[in-house]
Amino acid sequence: MPETEVAVVGAGAAGLSLAHRLAARVPGARTPSVVLVEAPPGPLRPPPRTWCFWEAGAGRFDAALRAEWRCLRVRPPRGEPVEGDLGPLRYKMLRSDDFACLVDRDLARSPHVRRLEATVEAVEDVPGGARVYFRGADGRPGVLGARWVFDSRPPGSLPAGRTLLLQHFHGWFVRTDRPRFDPAAVELMDFRTPQPPHGLSFGYVLPLGTREALVEYTEFSPRPLTPGAYEAAVRGYAEDVLRLGSLRVLGTETGVIPMTDAPLPRRVGASVFRIGAAGGATRPATGYTFAGLQRQTRAVAEALRRGRPPVPPPAHPARARAMDAVLLRALDSGRVDGPELFARLFARVPTERLLRFLDGRTRLHEDIAVGLRTPVGPMLRTALELPRLPRRPFDDPLSVRETP
Repeated sequence: MPETEVAVVGAGAAGLSLAHRLAARVPGARTPSVVLVEAPPGPLRPPPRTWCFWEAGAGRFDAALRAEWRCLRVRPPRGEPVEGDLGPLRYKMLRSDDFACLVDRDLARSPHVRRLEATVEAVEDVPGGARVYFRGADGRPGVLGARWVFDSRPPGSLPAGRTLLLQHFHGWFVRTDRPRFDPAAVELMDFRTPQPPHGLSFGYVLPLGTREALVEYTEFSPRPLTPGAYEAAVRGYAEDVLRLGSLRVLGTETGVIPMTDAPLPRRVGASVFRIGAAGGATRPATGYTFAGLQRQTRAVAEALRRGRPPVPPPAHPARARAMDAVLLRALDSGRVDGPELFARLFARVPTERLLRFLDGRTRLHEDIAVGLRTPVGPMLRTALELPRLPRRPFDDPLSVRETP
């Protein structure tokens, strides 16, 4: 018999979110037993990172937010910036350490959740459940039996797809000598950065006050940069574009997010599932993940409480994924100019509607209206071309990491 009803492998955003939802007491619903398997301190644990998402009103993790904003700004390569009010939405910034502290506090009070520090070596389907093979912090091997296993670890490789771009970034947490930032608005995409020969680049600024911010350089392109090139790119953005003057770097953050139309399987066995970025929670065209994995884990928790098979649902609607495939191909082929496309969208579509579109929350007529604000001819040619393109395996195995 299984030792626990649910085993959650990995304690990143997806694993912690699912354990947190399952630990909550819901009147009239059963609470399953959970074992959360977390890697020991070391290279298998993800470094601290920043997650951003948008939602209306109060949210589940508001107590852990570092900041939130109601205004976004997009700067084209030339000309005036575009500013957009989010209406009822708020753009929210959450640091992984703050999120973990909030979740850890609640899990410690739950009699239904047990934590296990171990390195998972394999997960195997067996009749009536699954087994998790691990090596404990003391180096001894062990086996955990569970009715259901939810694995949030990065997959070793990506499945075959038509397009793969990488969203890769490097950022500095900075403190300037003088007030340099507007704390009322996020610089979501600043296209005044030098553009790469393939893909696009932009600056990203999350202001935490008039003198503190996270300042990032981001590229959508086929390959990551070297550490030295990232440092030079961020320094160039801070000094030559933002003209921040004298500053102190308080910390850094680096990440790589695959942007692909390759379908990531959510069910990999009769009782084994993938969740989070590993289960397709990342929106292919933007790299945002946190909101998608919240939808996934909420649906899984509800299914378990109702005694239904807890298959994680798609984090994004099929229509949104199809549009993403067209956009990625159009960017990768060079058929559309990325900075011009995104600047045009933010200039011509109300910001609140565009964010709902990017989150897959718009209706068909709204999607069509957004599509008409893009370069229609190149996008249509790409849409017609896409079904004829073969899916191919990607050469380099990639770890799917969660978005900032």
